[in-house]
Amino acid sequence: MIKIGELAPEFELTSAENERVKLSDFRGQRVVLFFYPKAATPGCTTQACGFRDNYAVITEHNATVIGISPDEPAALAKWKSQEHFPYPLLSDSDHAVAEAYGAWGERKMYGRSYMGIIRSHFLIDEEGKLADIQIKVSPEKSIELALKALGG
Repeated sequence: MIKIGELAPEFELTSAENERVKLSDFRGQRVVLFFYPKAATPGCTTQACGFRDNYAVITEHNATVIGISPDEPAALAKWKSQEHFPYPLLSDSDHAVAEAYGAWGERKMYGRSYMGIIRSHFLIDEEGKLADIQIKVSPEKSIELALKALGG
C-alpha cells in the first residue's frame, strides 16, 4: 500500500482528447488525483462537479485536478463536454493505475460483490510525493477533504 511521503506512482494514460498524459507532466504544481467508477453516473458526477465548481480555488493553491476511471476516452469526452470539466479525464481501462494507488478492489452493490474502482482521491505535492490519501471517500466529502488538504 502506498503511503504519505512516498513518490506517487507514475503513469501515462490516454485523455478524453486522445492525448497521452503523464503524472510527471504536472511536476512543480500540486495535483488532486481522483478515481471514480463510471462517467455520467450520479455519484461520479457529484464528485467531478465538486472539483469543477471549486477549480478556481484549487488553482489558487498551485494545484490542478486529474480524474481517472476505467471508461474509454470517447465516453470521457462526451461527459467532459456535457459537464464542462476544466481538467483532464484519463482512461485507465485495464485499471493498472487504480491498482497501483490502491483504488481498485472489492465492491458490493445490491448484495453482489465485484471488483471495481474504489472512489478515492490523492493529493500529490510539487515534487511528486503523496501528501494526502483518501480511499473509500464519499462524492460529497471528496471535494471537502481535498480543499482542506490544500489549505483552503
